[in-house]
Amino acid sequence: MPENRREWMLRSAAQLAAIGSGAAGATAIQAEQSPQEVKTATPPDGKAWRVGVISARRHGKPQRINGHTWHFAQYLHPTIDLPTAQKHLDPGNKKYFEEIVRNPSCDFGILPFPDTRISHYYEADPEVAQLFADSFPGVQVATSLEKMVDEVDAVWLGDASGTGDDHYDLIAPALSKGLPTFCDKPIGQTVQGTRKILELARKNKAPLLSGSIFGYEWGLEEVRRLQAKGELGEVQHVVASMMGGYSPEGWFVYGQHPCWSVVAVLGAGVEAVSLYARGNSAHGLVTYPEGPPAEIWYGRPDLYVGNKYNETSVHFQKGVYRYSPAIEGNFWFGHHYEMFNMARAFREMIRTRVEPTSHEAILDVTAMIYAGAKSLKEQSRLVPLAEVLQ
Repeated sequence: MPENRREWMLRSAAQLAAIGSGAAGATAIQAEQSPQEVKTATPPDGKAWRVGVISARRHGKPQRINGHTWHFAQYLHPTIDLPTAQKHLDPGNKKYFEEIVRNPSCDFGILPFPDTRISHYYEADPEVAQLFADSFPGVQVATSLEKMVDEVDAVWLGDASGTGDDHYDLIAPALSKGLPTFCDKPIGQTVQGTRKILELARKNKAPLLSGSIFGYEWGLEEVRRLQAKGELGEVQHVVASMMGGYSPEGWFVYGQHPCWSVVAVLGAGVEAVSLYARGNSAHGLVTYPEGPPAEIWYGRPDLYVGNKYNETSVHFQKGVYRYSPAIEGNFWFGHHYEMFNMARAFREMIRTRVEPTSHEAILDVTAMIYAGAKSLKEQSRLVPLAEVLQ
């Protein structure tokens, strides 16, 4: 069986490169720019926004150490009981948390956030939830979602490897109260499920964020700077590559990442997708009605070299810019950045109630996945998104 993302992360965490003192004081660049000045609110208690974290399940089973809560959401909490947390982590992540994730010299000049804290953690199995609560002082185990949403200011739903089949039921209480909500990918499992979540958010004016950490990489921010400068001309083509080993089942979960890489650069409004698979690799073509096309390469084997994991190539008229999660060649520091940057975007959404990602983009990515799957069954023809959005 091909090595999936979770297995690769566990294996390669043992290969952490040393972080020099130059990492200290690095500043975060806003991943989303708004031309209009927005109003920023303060926490109701004047101290910190209370965030309730929900751990989604994978095929009905708990994710004991859910990477998208333990790794992603933990940036929203100021403190950690590191020795206790390390008891629950694998050896590679014990080192990762100590040397990078919770290392004060790797704080990007902003961590810990001064105005957020995780107040509740929900998993239907309280013993699993208690592992997180014990590791992050001040977090309490939530006994019910309905009770939790009455006691928090925002909700983060993390899902490391599930299909999204339980997401609607888990976040419906938060969206119904109009709370700012992060809902992990695959946001609603199907096109219909995704649309159902988006409609509930709109109905209750609940700010919603969903997406992939690939949309929060340092290199993507450089692409936006290059686009703003205009010296390389217009974007002509994008190639979004990812290792991990393609599989038909994996496409619905991990295929979301390269789809998000394309949309992060070229935006929403995808017209059609075709997909061809051979062995452990899949190749896709993404078209726009007026903009440049893009390619997806899921299962690119050479990305194992140097622990790149994924790479995006943005071809301009006068040059090409390629980036992976790594910063200065260090994947693990760059991975720390993209996780932190997503949490930063969520924090900003809590403060402003402005969504950093459009609903159209979120629905497009789900539709891209299903158009690709349909294309595979129909001799890799170019399938318009309109066919799966009906």
